Amino acid sequence: MNFCILAAAALTPLASAHYFFDKLIIDDVETRSNEFVRSSTPAAKYNPTKWENIRDDMTPDVNDFRCKKGAFTFASQTGTAEVKAGSKLAVKLVVGATMQHPGPALVYMSKAPTTAKSYEGDGEWFKIFEESDTIEFTIPKDTPDGEYLFRPEHIGVHGSHAGQAEFYYTCVQVKVTGGRNGTPGPTVKFPGAYKKDDSSFNFSIYGGVKDYPMPGPAVWTGGNSGESTDPVPVESEPIPAATSDVAPAPVVTTEPASPTTAPGSGSGSGGDFDEVCTRTRRHRQRGRKARSAFRVSLRKLSSCMHRPAS
Repeated sequence: MNFCILAAAALTPLASAHYFFDKLIIDDVETRSNEFVRSSTPAAKYNPTKWENIRDDMTPDVNDFRCKKGAFTFASQTGTAEVKAGSKLAVKLVVGATMQHPGPALVYMSKAPTTAKSYEGDGEWFKIFEESDTIEFTIPKDTPDGEYLFRPEHIGVHGSHAGQAEFYYTCVQVKVTGGRNGTPGPTVKFPGAYKKDDSSFNFSIYGGVKDYPMPGPAVWTGGNSGESTDPVPVESEPIPAATSDVAPAPVVTTEPASPTTAPGSGSGSGGDFDEVCTRTRRHRQRGRKARSAFRVSLRKLSSCMHRPAS
């Protein structure tokens, strides 16, 4: 698995907007906004969680880091998707945004004691996916039946050299059927899984090619705590950055002031939705003007992302 961090860093000026997830995709079928994905309460839902330059009184050390600020207040009105073990799932960003900050994507699961609607996520979490630029994943076939919270997450590392790693995440309510009796693990808890001084969150994408240390536990693919009965190629070691002759470009991140309008509804309407739409249009306009200058970088990024693992 190659993490093309230098090429990705060169592309970040094309789109530096923040973002949030609102849709679940089940076997390529897209569901409605917040039908199964919990909403949250910040007025500017697109703001990331950080240890520095904090927004919405949120850091990775508080309980709301499990699913996002205020997400549990939406749990009872959020549906629970019924899917079979082995199904392919994905989560989608609101209003056509894209994850253009360099950094890894991960997915955790935590089994609810009873129902996903009543679960705050204070139990054990195990990781089922880690990758570099997309969040599309398969539920391990050995997953025991029951209701779960899924926690997709993208970590922006463009500012991690200054202690400003950015966390974008949500919780999805899912009922797994047709599974087996595997024992997921190793497990972690949120908060607590990540520490401010972890090397993953103090990593510099500048200054040459280097390995990125994936945060969290090893990926569980099935079996008993890591012994898979359906093996898939997964690396839990640091992901090597691909070589590139493209010089890393400085990241220009727009830090918007929080809107004064009230939070939007669970369907994504309201002030935060309008603000994201406006920001997305602006970034698309800038992206069209700059795209020709980055064609070489795009080709290099595409090439290294499809390079077979060494």
